[in-house]
Amino acid sequence: MQDDAMSADLDGPDAPTMPKAGLSEILAPDLSVVFCGLNPALSAVRDGHNFSNPSNRFWRVLHLAGFTPRLLRADEERELLQYGCGLTSAVSRPTKSASELKRQDYLSAAPVLENKIRKFAPANLAFLGKAAYAAISVRADVEWGRQPEIFAGAAVWLLPNPSGLNRAFTLTTLTEHYLELRLTL
Repeated sequence: MQDDAMSADLDGPDAPTMPKAGLSEILAPDLSVVFCGLNPALSAVRDGHNFSNPSNRFWRVLHLAGFTPRLLRADEERELLQYGCGLTSAVSRPTKSASELKRQDYLSAAPVLENKIRKFAPANLAFLGKAAYAAISVRADVEWGRQPEIFAGAAVWLLPNPSGLNRAFTLTTLTEHYLELRLTL
């Protein structure tokens, strides 16, 4: 683990702040990509690990797209750092469904996200779902894939949300979108 990596087990005056949800952010300097969820699910807060709901396809999609050499479990989330990947959320407030968030929630949280991304300087920031980036960029019509803008020094990608509630995308289609990003790393 790198010295500047964010972790729930760091103590001291220079320890990074934890998101209000109590979930660990998986961040370290100079990662290839930071995956940015919309906000933590209540189940993730309860379990203490990101994307812990068995219906969430995040871990499976990362493996199938080649970001990880094996299928990780949510409780192995810190291993993402070994593969140049990190995790954060656009909004730290947990909800049962991201549909509970409003445009203003994303706009209010944007400065915190921007500071975090500037501090850790990943090459790419991959928003999982369109809502956060559409609000932050003040663009109503955004498409999947690489965006023309840069956010806090990172290239921006929009990837479909792997939530089990998002049935608009099959596992195969999700994997294809994530693979597009991985092939650029």
